Amino acid sequence: MLVLVRHGESELNRRNCLVGRLDPELTDRGEEQARQAGKTLGPVTTLISSPLSRTRRTAELLGLEVPLHIDERVIEIDYGDLDGTPLDVVDPKLWEQWFRDPDFAPANGESLATLSQRVTPLLEELFASPGEGARSREGDVVIVSHVSPIKAAVAWALGTDPLLAWRLRLSTGSITRIAYGPQGPQLTGFNELPGE
Repeated sequence: MLVLVRHGESELNRRNCLVGRLDPELTDRGEEQARQAGKTLGPVTTLISSPLSRTRRTAELLGLEVPLHIDERVIEIDYGDLDGTPLDVVDPKLWEQWFRDPDFAPANGESLATLSQRVTPLLEELFASPGEGARSREGDVVIVSHVSPIKAAVAWALGTDPLLAWRLRLSTGSITRIAYGPQGPQLTGFNELPGE
């Protein structure tokens, strides 16, 4: 199974800001969220993380005894000039365009379509072979990532377009699970909140 863990809360998450490539540390609550998430994980064969410190710290606090692999493909979407902006300050016209167009990218940022193109090859690799990767019976593959790549993984599993992201709410410290069934990927859990 593929288990996607969203990093614990950072100060910018707490303040309701867009947090892309900025790299704030976890809050005390975020560290506790990571510890709680770790308590819910079964046998794990592979641990992958975004290179940003909030995901690497979350991965560390999960308490898993497997090596950590960094993969750039699961880094957060690039919000460009909007990185760090409070959500309620973003121009409503910009939101409208973003909600309608998967190819829209904020100035100097990345689109949902581009994000999907970056995440999908990793997902396909992890589910490629029976008995290996996310299809192994020996244990799960855990990816510690961010809100947007996890939503992109859910859209991939459900066979929908990237705009699905706007209809999903994903909390910090949450767990999402994707298994492999007879018809391919299956979403088996979403936004699970350990300890809450």
